Amino acid sequence: MKITIISGSHRVNAQSLKVAKFIQTQLEDGLCDEAPILSLADNPLPLWDQGVWDGDEKWTALLTPLKEQLASSDGFVVITPEWHGQVPAGLKNLFLLCSKNELGHKPAMIVAVSSGDGGAYPIAELRMSSYKNNRLCYIPEQIIIRNVEQVLNEDAKENNQRSDTFYRERITWALGILKEYTSALAQVRNSGATQTDKFNNGM
Repeated sequence: MKITIISGSHRVNAQSLKVAKFIQTQLEDGLCDEAPILSLADNPLPLWDQGVWDGDEKWTALLTPLKEQLASSDGFVVITPEWHGQVPAGLKNLFLLCSKNELGHKPAMIVAVSSGDGGAYPIAELRMSSYKNNRLCYIPEQIIIRNVEQVLNEDAKENNQRSDTFYRERITWALGILKEYTSALAQVRNSGATQTDKFNNGM
């Protein structure tokens, strides 16, 4: 089982990446076989343009390895910081560049990251508008990590002990649920019911 962690922050050494690395250790501790991190630090993907659909060589060279990585994944953790109450543009752009061939009918758990008491808006945004055509399946469970600078740090002295203990336990529990959804939805895809050339886009 391969669960890819998408760290949606454009920043280098972002708090989102810190969270991604913690989740990676939890997943690789018996929950799945592989848990690679796909980081959008430095926003490496150009904004979508018509060349994506027209088979432009530039886009083919750029997207082929990315699509292969995502297509080989059985499930996902999508980590998003809250920037101005929104999902970062690079993360939304990633979903524009992906199709059902990479993400379709695979489970994903959203993890929102906030330096303060926020984090709810990006979850609502992803659930509302990021899955329609690529058919990614967000599971009901989600995580909102508030005051993220105070938790999940390697140096325990930098953590708020009570909050840190809560988040570590809650994340591990939620990842266990993601694992079961990953197993279950593999059966849905393998059934052949999701295959279609007639209804390529969601409604």
